[in-house]
Amino acid sequence: MGLDLYAKVEPYLDFEEEVYTLHKEFLRFVMVNDLNNIIDIGCGQGYFLENLKVNKKEYFGIDLSVEQIKVCQEKNLNAQAIALKDVKEKFDCATAIFDVLNYIPKKELKQFIKETNLVLNQGAYFIFDVNSLFGFEEVAQGCITIDVEDKFIAIDANFENNKLQTDITLFEKQENGMFSKESDSIIQEYHSKEFLTKLLKESGFEIVEIKEFNLHTDDNADKLIFICKKIA
Repeated sequence: MGLDLYAKVEPYLDFEEEVYTLHKEFLRFVMVNDLNNIIDIGCGQGYFLENLKVNKKEYFGIDLSVEQIKVCQEKNLNAQAIALKDVKEKFDCATAIFDVLNYIPKKELKQFIKETNLVLNQGAYFIFDVNSLFGFEEVAQGCITIDVEDKFIAIDANFENNKLQTDITLFEKQENGMFSKESDSIIQEYHSKEFLTKLLKESGFEIVEIKEFNLHTDDNADKLIFICKKIA
């Protein structure tokens, strides 16, 4: 999967407002419930970790992308490029923000939820968001081209058979004036509310709330936010 390439182009995608809005929603829950000792799964470049750090919360971030974790460590954030199954500590809250579960194939999702359960203390919260079907069909699809400085970026996203394939191409100008080319793809899968509810209950979680959330549009909810609690 092209997560490392995505890490290179992410700073040019102009998603700052969306990042702020979604992180604000998650941080509000953390602060209102006075949660501490938080693991952020799929932490990316550490934007949410920075919020936790500023608010003096104990935190730990993990991501499979080495490039993303390099950025976190340059910011002196507590983050590592390790798999969830390799985490040994226990936490009072787990977050997975900005489509993390959509990047996980259906056949692997139950194992991921079980591994999340294992790193949590009894009664701990698991909070995550996923794209709604509307979000995939009406918001995520499309083409973007970005021409900036010495880079040209092309992104083409197509949703078909409940999967969104995003093709990323990056051209970078070299010292000799020629351009290098990198290309890769990212796959996201649509997970229905009913499917997720079933997996969560089978994996020892109680669903406290499922919130419809409008991130990119005022028309329909393009995201669902699941608030869950470990009960087994």
